[in-house]
Amino acid sequence: MQFREKRASKPIINLTPLVDMLFLILVFFLVTSSFIEQPNIKLELPSTKYASASKIEERVLTISADGKLFFQNIPVDRKELISVLKNAFSGQDDKTLVLRADKKVPYGVIVDVMDAAKGAGLKRIVAPTVLDSENIPGS
Repeated sequence: MQFREKRASKPIINLTPLVDMLFLILVFFLVTSSFIEQPNIKLELPSTKYASASKIEERVLTISADGKLFFQNIPVDRKELISVLKNAFSGQDDKTLVLRADKKVPYGVIVDVMDAAKGAGLKRIVAPTVLDSENIPGS
């Protein structure tokens, strides 16, 4: 009897099922993820190179550091804000509000005010800033 030596065959790993699974996982993540950037609140800032004076000074809502609201330097209760803004902007084509807030005001208060402005039918909210000349590169 002659015995033949069996050749040791190299094991072959089939990558097709692995590629299929990776493709399915990729499709799953693409379908379940959303690419929408928070469309709820839109804020339009004036386009300037560094800073400029705002020309829309007649309709200004100010929020002090302690959260008190002032519309055109008159104190306003947060519950009455929507009606005050509706009355102030009724019959006007340019429904732009200048929102000046202290930097210590909590973000939630600003979002509530912006929501009230949206509820009053305002189209734009402008948030002016102050130019800090010490932080400009090259100055």
